[in-house]
Parts: sequence; C-alpha cells; structure tokens
Amino acid sequence: MYVGKTLFAQVMEFVPWTSLARIVHRHGGNSGVRTLSCAEQCRAKAFTQLTWRESLRDIEASLSANATKLYAMGFRSAVKRSTLADANESRNGLIWSDLAALPIRRARKLYSGDSLGIDLDNTVYALDSSTIDLCLSLFKWAPFRSTNAAIKLHTLLDLRGAIPAFMHISDGKLHDVRVLDMLTFEAGAFYAMDRGHVDFARLYALQQAGAVFVTRAKSSMDARRVYSTPTDRGTGVISDQQVMLNGHYSAKRYSEHLRRIRFNDPETAKTLIFLTNNTALPALTIAALHKCRWQVELFFKWIKQHLRIKQFLGNSENAVKTQVWCAVATYVLIAIVKKGLQLDASLYTCLKILSVSVFEKTQLSWALQADAAEPEMTIAANQLNLFSF
Repeated sequence: MYVGKTLFAQVMEFVPWTSLARIVHRHGGNSGVRTLSCAEQCRAKAFTQLTWRESLRDIEASLSANATKLYAMGFRSAVKRSTLADANESRNGLIWSDLAALPIRRARKLYSGDSLGIDLDNTVYALDSSTIDLCLSLFKWAPFRSTNAAIKLHTLLDLRGAIPAFMHISDGKLHDVRVLDMLTFEAGAFYAMDRGHVDFARLYALQQAGAVFVTRAKSSMDARRVYSTPTDRGTGVISDQQVMLNGHYSAKRYSEHLRRIRFNDPETAKTLIFLTNNTALPALTIAALHKCRWQVELFFKWIKQHLRIKQFLGNSENAVKTQVWCAVATYVLIAIVKKGLQLDASLYTCLKILSVSVFEKTQLSWALQADAAEPEMTIAANQLNLFSF
C-alpha cells in the first residue's frame, strides 16, 4: 500500500519551480503579496484545469473539503475565491506565458524522436488559429463583431508530439497572416498552413530564412506555368508545375518560381491546389505534409473539450490570458508525464484519471495505467508476521 504523496503533488513535481521563482522575481509577481503566492496560484490554476472546476466558488469549496491535504499539495493556507480572483486580475500575465515556455521546451525534446508517418527528418510545424466567442458586454477589450467579442489562439504546433511551439492570444480581429511577422523561422523546418496565411511578401521572407512552406493556393491567384513535371494521375497527382506570379505587385513580392501541385483527394473527391517552395520532395509527400496540418485542428478541439478555456474565471484581459496560458501549461505537463513515465494511456485517459483521483495517495505510474495493478507490499525478512502459523 502506497502512503506517500497525493497524485496532484506528484504531478506538480514536473513543474520547474526554481525557474518559476526566477520568473516571478523578474516580473515582481510576489511584490506586496501576503497570501496566495504565485507558486500557490500556479497550483490552484493547475487544480482547476485537472479537475474541471467551473467557478471560483467551486475551486474554494473543493479545496476546503480536503483541508487536511492542502499543505501536502503546496498550499500554506486555505484558498479563498476573492484572493484567487484578485491574483488572476492583477498579477502580470507574462509570468504564465514565460512559465508555459519551460515545459514546452522540455516536451519538444522528449517528443523529438517521434515519427510523423512521413519519411522526413526535418521539424514540421502546423500553423493555424482558433476563435473562442465571448460576451461583448463582459469582454469589451476583445471586440470581434458588432454583437459579440472573441479571442483568437494563434498556434504554431510541432507535429512531433502535438506540442505548441508558439502561441499568441489576440482579440478576434487580428488577421491570421499577421502572425507570420511574429515568428522566427527555423532554417530547414517545414511550415504547413492554410490559405488564410498566404501573403507572398511574408512567404518570401520565410524562404529567405531557409525554411519550407506548404500551403494551399487561393482561387484568385494569377500565375503562369513555366514547366511541368510528368506525373502519374493514378496516384491522385493531376499536375506538378513550376509557376511564376503574374500580378505586378505579387511578382514583385515573390520574384522566384513557386511549385504548384494539383491533387485529387481520394477521400473527399475534391481537387486541392498546393503551393510550396520545395522542389525536391515527391508531390505525394507535399500533399501528405499538408494533410498533417489537421493535427493543429485536433489540438484546438482537444483543449476546448478537456480544459477550461471556453468559460473564464475573470473578465479582464489579464485574467483570460492567465487562464489560457495555465491551460496550455497543464496540457504540456500531462504530455511530459505521459512521456516521462512511458505510459501507453492517451492524454485524454491520463487527464480523466487525474480529474477524479488527485487527492488519492497512489504512485503516479500505477494510477495512470488502466490495466496495471498495484504491486503487493513486500514484507521485510526481519519483520514479524502476525498471521504466520
């Protein structure tokens, strides 16, 4: 029988607390704080995400019901909803974005050897955004349309492990293509994106950085064929061409050849037109790379369904961004736990097990293996056995 730490405390051991202390000191997060330090706020936010708490009152009641276990969880005193609300509103949100960057860096190293299902050793990213609708009367700082507000999660996802390598939280009006100005492109990496990110000046900057883009062409694109590569239409590749842009401004912004591939998707029977600056890979590999971009859509769907980022515990911009960054950090933390303990269970299974058992005192590796039984406690040789005959 295991009598050590609770599951919550064991998960929190994967948080880089020393680095968090340096981040808090840099941003003055604990300045003037008497109760609920930034470290305790981090634990409270992680508890909220892991157990799917619905409100500040819910968090307070759930923790108060286990008052005898709070100290072992890292809380010096009971968590009050008013104190937590003030912390979410007033403490610098950069603390949590900087904190999330630490497990992201670690997770990307852990998953760097995972297979993409494509014969490619390069790093592959998927770039996309997702909108979360808000009430305009409560979130006036995030205007979107005349009747509602929204925030956008612009995410660059490392497809090995589905780890967000970059994330920017904006109001709903920021156009997707402007996110390309915020990225530092990695030479040799592949960037799969949809048509919303097509801007030839920005794509040319990506090429000049030594990176490769794979995207879809807009229906209004005006280009002329320079030459064609023979294709086998039985594979779904209709044409594989080198093209030049015809428009005066477009040709000025991207003055080199582009590769245009027409592909008939056998699953949807639709004809898709891909654009890339890579001329070496087979056309089917380019189509497969763009199909991998769908993983970023699955990432958005997963965190919206299983983490708290659609209903917020505060109305200010700082409170909303704090909650989103803590949700991302929790997602990556569970991914690190899964990889670090070499678990076969999915992230969904790990999260669901933790959501109902964070106060249990069981070894983490046993608890997160659905088919694993806790080993029996061995009896020391010099210990008397009451029931021996």
